[in-house]
Amino acid sequence: MEPYSQLRKPVQIQAYKYPDRLHYEWQADLIELNEQYAMVACHAGRLFQHHTKQKQFIMPYPSIEIFFFEEWYTFSVSFQENGEMMHYCNIAMPAQIENNIISFIDLDLDYLQEPHEDWKVVDEEEFIHNQQMFKYPEDLIEGARLGLAKLQQIVVTKQFPFDEKIDIQKYESVL
Repeated sequence: MEPYSQLRKPVQIQAYKYPDRLHYEWQADLIELNEQYAMVACHAGRLFQHHTKQKQFIMPYPSIEIFFFEEWYTFSVSFQENGEMMHYCNIAMPAQIENNIISFIDLDLDYLQEPHEDWKVVDEEEFIHNQQMFKYPEDLIEGARLGLAKLQQIVVTKQFPFDEKIDIQKYESVL
């Protein structure tokens, strides 16, 4: 692992579905890397390749995203035109970084907050369906549930990255 640094180099983000099916991917700029996480800046207008749906999307808003190496979730905050922020977190196996590729296994559950709305868990039906279809092992199911519970707790207690230290002004130069 590279030592802590302020970087600005291109990386590819790859999300997989259990056990190893490429789900979606996009480009970003690595802006911070340490032993706990990789932080990336994603530019407005980036191409989002959704392999499962066999579609491509253009993402209209810039975002800051964090991929944790020991936690069972990811973090994204997108900065919308009116200055409002949307938070989106995937429940996922801990991320990995190798050869300028950040990858993780998306475990279906998402925890999100749209502007002026409360936090909510989505895709619980997909999580239950995929547990059966892809025979998720018990430790994977437990890891996902514990990851969601921890994520909900750090949102309530306003711990990083929900401590309001990530804002567009701090990262304007990289977005």
